[in-house]
Amino acid sequence: MAETTVIHLLRHGEVHNPANVLYGRLPGYHLSENGRLMAETAAKSLAGRDVVALFSSPMERAQETAVPLAETFGLEVGLDDRLIEAANAFEGVSVGNGDGVFRNPRYYRHLWNPLRPSWGERYSEVVGRMREAILAARRAARGHEAVLVSHQLPIWVIRLAAERRPLPHDPRRRQCGLASVTSFCFEGDRLASVGYAEPAAALVRRPTVPGA
Repeated sequence: MAETTVIHLLRHGEVHNPANVLYGRLPGYHLSENGRLMAETAAKSLAGRDVVALFSSPMERAQETAVPLAETFGLEVGLDDRLIEAANAFEGVSVGNGDGVFRNPRYYRHLWNPLRPSWGERYSEVVGRMREAILAARRAARGHEAVLVSHQLPIWVIRLAAERRPLPHDPRRRQCGLASVTSFCFEGDRLASVGYAEPAAALVRRPTVPGA
């Protein structure tokens, strides 16, 4: 029988962001106190699993989310640039309730093709690097489990690709909450199933910045 390997994609917890900035890859954005509690809650939800490898996006919020997991499993956190947030032309913009960029004409030049999307890294490129990160983690944890701490859009588009759904989507409809866990279960090299859980759902405070 083919051996089972599970790759858990963990989205980071809540970020301290009082100005509602779309921070993207900007440095200096850390977990809030509530976000740290989310990270601890996610780690507790995975505590009984057979996790032997742990990787994180290099962004501060992702590394901080990985800390409770490292402590739970006694693992070092491997940084993987392929898990980073998608590039976005609106980094640093205060988005308010999420539609601020649509009200400012100077941003219109980035909005010509939502299918690509024209305002940031191509969905296909994000899928490519996330697939490579998952394959590397699968090799490292063959027959066991691994956790990869990443961001909402990268996790969501690799799930869309895995489920053979179109990559263009409405960001408001992503099933990838803060500190959520999207799990890819492989039988040998074959993806057998995709699971989803929100262990920290009770801690989520709304509204949140879409895509953050």
